[in-house]
Amino acid sequence: MSFAGYKSMHLPTGVENCAAGFITHSASDFSPTTTDELDFDFPTQKPIGPIPNLIVSAANIIELYTVRVQEDHGDSKSPNVSGARLELVCYYRLHGNVETVGVLPAGSVDGGKRRDSIILTFQDAKISILEFDDSIHGLRTSSMHCFEGPEWLHLKRGRECFARGPLVKVDPQGRCAGILVYGLQMIMLKAAEGSSALVVEENAPSAGGTLAARIESSYIINLRELDMKHIKDFVFIHGYIEPVMVILHERELTWAGRVSWKHHTCMISALSVSTALKQHPLIWSGTNLPHDAYKLLAVPSPIGGVLVVCANTIHYHSQSSSCVLAVNNFAVPDDNSQEMARSSFNVELDAAQATWLTGDVAILSTKTGELLLLTLVYDGRTVQRLDLSKSRASVLTSGIATMGNSFFFLGSRLGDSLLVQFASKVGGSTIPSAIKEEIGDIEGDIPSAKRIRMSSSDIMQDIANGEELSFYSSDPNIAESSQKTFSFSVRDSLINVGPLRDFSYGLRVNADPNAVGVAKQSNYELVCCSGHGKNGALSVLQRSIRPETITQESLPGCKGIWAVYHKSARSHIIESSKGSDDDEYHAYLVISLESRTMVLQTANNLEEVTENVDYYIQGPTIAAGNLFGRRRVIQVFACGARVLDGAFMTQELSFKVTNAEAGSGAEDAIVLSVSIADPYVVLRMSDGSIQLLVGDPSSCTVSVTSPAAFEGSQNLISACTLYHDKGPVPWLRTASSDAWLSTGVGEAIDGADGASQDQGDVYCLICYESGDLEILDVPKLNRVFEVDKFLSGRAHLIDSLLQEPPVDCQRHSKKGSMDMSGHGRKDGSDSIKVVELAMQRWSGQHSRPILFGILSDGTILCYHAYIYEGSENAPKLEEFSSSISASRLHNLRFVRIPLDSYVREEMSPGSSNKRITMFKNIGGCQGSFFCGSRPVWFMLFRERIRMHPQICDGPIAAFTVLHNVNCNHGFIYVTAQGSLKICQLPSQLSYDNHWPVQKILLKGTPHQVTYFADKNLYSLIVSVPVAKPINQVLSSLVDQEVGLVEHDMTNVDGTYNVEEFEVRIMEPEKSGGPWQTRATIPMQISENALTVRVVTLFNTAKRENETLLAIGTAYVQGEDVAARGRIILCSIDKSPDGPQTSVLEVYSKELKGAISAVTSIQGHLLIASGPKIILHRWTGSDLDGVAFYDVPPLHVVSLNIVKNFILLGDIHKSIYFLSWKEQDRQLTLLAKDFGSLDCLATEFLIDGSTLSLIVSDDQKNVQIFYYAPKMSESWKGQKLLSRAEFHVGSHITKFMRLQLLPTISDRTGGAPVSDKTNRFGLLFGTLDGSIGCVAPLDELTFRRLHSLQRKLVDTVAHVAGLNPKSFRQFQSKGKAHRPGPDGIVDFELLCHYEMLSLEEQMEIAQQVGTTRMQVISNLNDLALSTSFL
Repeated sequence: MSFAGYKSMHLPTGVENCAAGFITHSASDFSPTTTDELDFDFPTQKPIGPIPNLIVSAANIIELYTVRVQEDHGDSKSPNVSGARLELVCYYRLHGNVETVGVLPAGSVDGGKRRDSIILTFQDAKISILEFDDSIHGLRTSSMHCFEGPEWLHLKRGRECFARGPLVKVDPQGRCAGILVYGLQMIMLKAAEGSSALVVEENAPSAGGTLAARIESSYIINLRELDMKHIKDFVFIHGYIEPVMVILHERELTWAGRVSWKHHTCMISALSVSTALKQHPLIWSGTNLPHDAYKLLAVPSPIGGVLVVCANTIHYHSQSSSCVLAVNNFAVPDDNSQEMARSSFNVELDAAQATWLTGDVAILSTKTGELLLLTLVYDGRTVQRLDLSKSRASVLTSGIATMGNSFFFLGSRLGDSLLVQFASKVGGSTIPSAIKEEIGDIEGDIPSAKRIRMSSSDIMQDIANGEELSFYSSDPNIAESSQKTFSFSVRDSLINVGPLRDFSYGLRVNADPNAVGVAKQSNYELVCCSGHGKNGALSVLQRSIRPETITQESLPGCKGIWAVYHKSARSHIIESSKGSDDDEYHAYLVISLESRTMVLQTANNLEEVTENVDYYIQGPTIAAGNLFGRRRVIQVFACGARVLDGAFMTQELSFKVTNAEAGSGAEDAIVLSVSIADPYVVLRMSDGSIQLLVGDPSSCTVSVTSPAAFEGSQNLISACTLYHDKGPVPWLRTASSDAWLSTGVGEAIDGADGASQDQGDVYCLICYESGDLEILDVPKLNRVFEVDKFLSGRAHLIDSLLQEPPVDCQRHSKKGSMDMSGHGRKDGSDSIKVVELAMQRWSGQHSRPILFGILSDGTILCYHAYIYEGSENAPKLEEFSSSISASRLHNLRFVRIPLDSYVREEMSPGSSNKRITMFKNIGGCQGSFFCGSRPVWFMLFRERIRMHPQICDGPIAAFTVLHNVNCNHGFIYVTAQGSLKICQLPSQLSYDNHWPVQKILLKGTPHQVTYFADKNLYSLIVSVPVAKPINQVLSSLVDQEVGLVEHDMTNVDGTYNVEEFEVRIMEPEKSGGPWQTRATIPMQISENALTVRVVTLFNTAKRENETLLAIGTAYVQGEDVAARGRIILCSIDKSPDGPQTSVLEVYSKELKGAISAVTSIQGHLLIASGPKIILHRWTGSDLDGVAFYDVPPLHVVSLNIVKNFILLGDIHKSIYFLSWKEQDRQLTLLAKDFGSLDCLATEFLIDGSTLSLIVSDDQKNVQIFYYAPKMSESWKGQKLLSRAEFHVGSHITKFMRLQLLPTISDRTGGAPVSDKTNRFGLLFGTLDGSIGCVAPLDELTFRRLHSLQRKLVDTVAHVAGLNPKSFRQFQSKGKAHRPGPDGIVDFELLCHYEMLSLEEQMEIAQQVGTTRMQVISNLNDLALSTSFL
């Protein structure tokens, strides 16, 4: 029996829902920007009002963003909004796919001080209401509503399968929300008025606090009783005293083929909903709407009413008036009506998304990605007519949300999502009354080099300068004031790599042929087909970073490396302007070896100047850095320090005296670690004490102070660091009470010789051996913040004074009792201590500090600081004695950030090397780099940490930033093997994604890609829509052999879009630029390429193997023509010196049936053509059929080969397992799955000598089968037995088999080697843009993790109250299915284990009957063995 684990490696990126609401702040919190601060390209207009948050959902991910507007005061006359970017507030992985998202507005209660809440709906009928909780800086569930299970079974009325999940709509004034479930059941949620709510919480903030909108009660309206049958959409409309719900429903179903007989079958009904009386009378209705109506849009006040969007028309309805606009020639007027108004151009509106820009202008995004503007021309409250006009082209959208009065967000599953700023101006222009169109492609405006760095600010230039779109009515009676001009500019974008239709695994351009082991993985990249239509692209994903090496030297035994600046006093005055700091070049490079120190000059080339400088070179250096505004360098070694001005020493210090008073003849304490924050240096000594060096900027000298606070203290210090709180407003000052704010700022300004420049504050963070953390202010060293047991890794850190009364005796007794209880069980926890701390705040107006801690067992703790000015903080302050200064950072809190993807460090006990290096600008990115045996980059984008491992060089001993002439914003690192590399980050990759990615635009839909390893080429199927004359299209659909022309097609005019297919041969560009198309293989008219694969065939004439490209196609000619397909074999030759690639078609033949899959098995070619598979032999000029089997009843989706076994997936009839016997020349069916299953992808799962078959289906499940002819239930081997089943929650389109990498436990020896090496994991890609893997586990690990998983279902607080167990159950949607065994562990749930605190981890491990170290090593082993790419 073989077991497996499921693990997500790249979270979904395709945005399915987006909504805007005031979640983290209320509308009244906003201070309006005055008009003179706005850009005059956007002519006189209202200021940017309050901007709501953006809520985005992608599969089971929900993200909350806030919009940060950057104002550019460059020009004194017209400072403008130079850009806006999205900043992440929080994100969650849910145990369920979000179906729809709604925002419950707080309405105008409490003068707009209340906040909105988020409504999430999940499959079948689950509803969660979430609100933002400031005290935890995250979302918490305010109420949950579930209408599933036995007691609600009657709502389904016997149906099992529904076309769509729950649909939520909210009353614009926030009085209620409606959720449509099970097709005809409307769940009404009544909002709480004022302060009454479902839960009255004890710890709810007092009246001054910020309450969010809450739900009070719910009830169900059965719409079937109101004689509604088929509901398409519903919406709440504006302008009524009670909430009014308009429902769009169809009385009798019809379809396009019956329109001549039955049409205009839809109608709308408006119900006035009284939530108190639970009544809903019908107040008005509109009938005779076209059968293709699908969407309602509520028109904002003061106009009111509703827009009905159909495929060919747009209708406006209100209680008093109605009008219609036809948008193309297919629009049919209702029988009795007069001629319809028509738009000036043709467009198809099915599958459009829409939102309102202003009260009378809506923006529609069509299925081709065009943006259309719809204006309501109205008089008073009567709408006279609708005007439609073209605007820019943009991305293909899945949702669109207006954010305030200046922004809207285009969410997309098929391309990158965009944040767009818009501005309108009214009237005053004298352009003749005509439509002036300037249609440009929004994304096309971004130069590709800049699109790569979406995060950098230069992209946010105003793209729309001059590209204004004016639209007017040509009706002379309308006053000039109704003329409106809109201008758009893209301000930010979120990268999306979905939908992943197919991917292949190839070598990177800068691969290293000599790499071995894990480092070899970083030679590969994943080339994915993503996007659709004009958003189609190749996404090149590389999980680990491989830097671009500039030079490389051998340097054995290196312990540390530092690059320092040097400013002479003269140049300091000249360059005192602020901008030069970032671009200043480094002056010296200090390299610490085992027994000496080297110094290099870094001006142009690296030249060793060790002999000519006054640096300490007789022993290793502990640290080096700059002091006094880069005018001096301080170098710290084991027993002293030197201050240098350039090459000359100005001061030398020695730390030998410190330990004299300790007596007892102990050896002198030496320096272990150093942290420098201008003008202070803190040293941690080997006896567990610290020393502070204080610099005097006027004389540029340094003095040693041994802090009195730590004299005679018994607590040994295990780690310490300095944090420099820079910036125009030091961030931490806002975290203390107001009393200190006023004094602190005053002192800072007076103290600096009357200089107005505020240098910010410096704090010292100290961690004791006991695991407690303290923050002290420097140089007074008063405690301003303390946390007990920092090392246990709790989810939130709060100043411990706020958690318990500060009575010393009580604290001591508590600690004593804790120590006693701790001795009961030994889990290695006593030895865990914090070995390194670092805290940094990166540039950015709203950025918050991040605190890193490394524990001795390799855990990395990462915390994000936030400020919570809660009411519970205040009253306890009065209880404190006056001795506690008011300068404590009472409002400071930290929230822990999950780091899912990192592999735990193998910590050796003796290593005291500093691992964390912060960087402000390496290739335009900021963050920190962690050295060690598993080096990893932490990059910060939009306040979100992105982790990218770097495995190409194995362990890294030292790292530093380097910026000089030859290495622009690069870095240097030294590997443990002793080679020093000077590198830069690859510039073509975008790092603001789960994996670094490069997108290569194709302007067409990619369908399949395959890698030609010998030639390093990729061949991919691309289809591009081409407009063709309709009569030409119709004539191609007639069977040429019959020769009958059924109807006269000569007089049909117009065009029709047809997808034209071709196979492109592309080569990666050596410089990392856009890829080059080396050759294309065009398809014939109405021929679709279905599959392209590289096959190795045995040429029976030449008696040798040939590698060829096989293409399988199908002719798509409508249902009247018999299906045919074509198999094409091509040979590809690439000249070694030039870029020429020649493609030669060596064979082509038509076969019956579509050729949907090809593969090679033992030198033969296996072709799936229609309802049979045929095995061919290749003679060099012809394919000869050798064997066939009539196996797939319908259509083959995938073929996989292992040795002589064949696994075949059918589109409806599940999987078939065959074998090919060479000597008998026959294909034999071994077994099949007797159930019906709509397969999407199949593959073999190999675990040692066990072979399993895995299949994914259209219900987003995965099943593992096995072949066991000796078992009785397999009906003598005819039936495949189920080994495991699992609900993934995404459509898996491709599995790829990759060999698992060796783990630590494998190396130390365990099972016999042969068993461990032959293990393969399956990497898979999904339509949501997520990537994950299914990997085999041995039984012991499986049993351990499975029982832990069961435990975690109850112990972890799951976001939105979702149950992971029910989410992962096989979903059959009403088809008969016998439940299979639960043989797959869910690592999505297990990754919560590492986020629990240390005490909880140990307790749970003990309850499961194992130890924490055992569980963590199991989790780590899986992460290690699957660290592909």
